[in-house]
Amino acid sequence: MGWIERLVNGAIRLLTGLVCRVDEEQLKRIPWRGPLIIVVNHINFIETPLMFVRLRPRPVTGFAKVEWWRNAFVRRLFDMWGAIPLRRGEADVDAFRLALKALEDGKIMVMAPEGTRSGTGQLKRGQPGVALLALRTSAPVLPVGLHGYEYLWRNMARLRRTDFRVVIGRPFRVRPVNGRVTSETRQAIADQIMYQIASLLPDHYRGEYADRSRASDSHLEFLPELEGAK
Repeated sequence: MGWIERLVNGAIRLLTGLVCRVDEEQLKRIPWRGPLIIVVNHINFIETPLMFVRLRPRPVTGFAKVEWWRNAFVRRLFDMWGAIPLRRGEADVDAFRLALKALEDGKIMVMAPEGTRSGTGQLKRGQPGVALLALRTSAPVLPVGLHGYEYLWRNMARLRRTDFRVVIGRPFRVRPVNGRVTSETRQAIADQIMYQIASLLPDHYRGEYADRSRASDSHLEFLPELEGAK
C-alpha cells in the first residue's frame, strides 16, 4: 500500500469516524487474509468507504456497479482499492472471473447479495450470484450484519454522530451440490445465506427474511472461528 493510498484511507477513516461510531472490536474478528467471502446487507453508500479503510491493510476487494467508473474521482478511488466493476442485471462473466482470481490469490471478497442498497435497512431478496461464487471456490463465507446508520443524513443535519453497528456471524462453507446446479438451487443457497445475515440483525431489519419458519441451512456447513482473526 503506497503513501497516497495510506493518506486517502486515513482521511476517509477520520471523516467517517467523525460522523459515525463504529464497532471496531467486531471488525477485529475478521481474518487478515483469505480466501474469504464476506457477505453483508446493503443500506447506503457509507458502508463501502467506512468498512474498506478499516479492513485495510487486509487484501480486500469487492464489486461496485460499473456506473461508478463514469465519475473521475470515484474511478480513481475504486481503481486504487482494486474494486471490481460489475454490470448489474446481467451475467457479467468478466467480473465473475476477476472475483475468482481474487479468491485464488488469497484475497477477501466483500459482497452484498441484495445487489442494491435498501435505504431503509430492511433486507431485500438475495441474488443467486453469491451462490455461484461460493460453490465454485469452496471459500469460507462470513456473514456480517450492519445496522443503525440508515439515519445518517438525519443525524448529520442535527450534528449528531450515528451508530454504525457491526455484528459478525458464524463462518460456513456452501456444501457441494450433487448433479446440475439449477437456478432454483442457486436461489435456495442465496436465501440461506441471507437468512444468516438476517439472524444478525434486529427484527425490524429482516424484511424479506423476517419469517424464520422458512429459514434453512441445509446447503451450509458451519466452521469454527476462522484463523487469523485478532
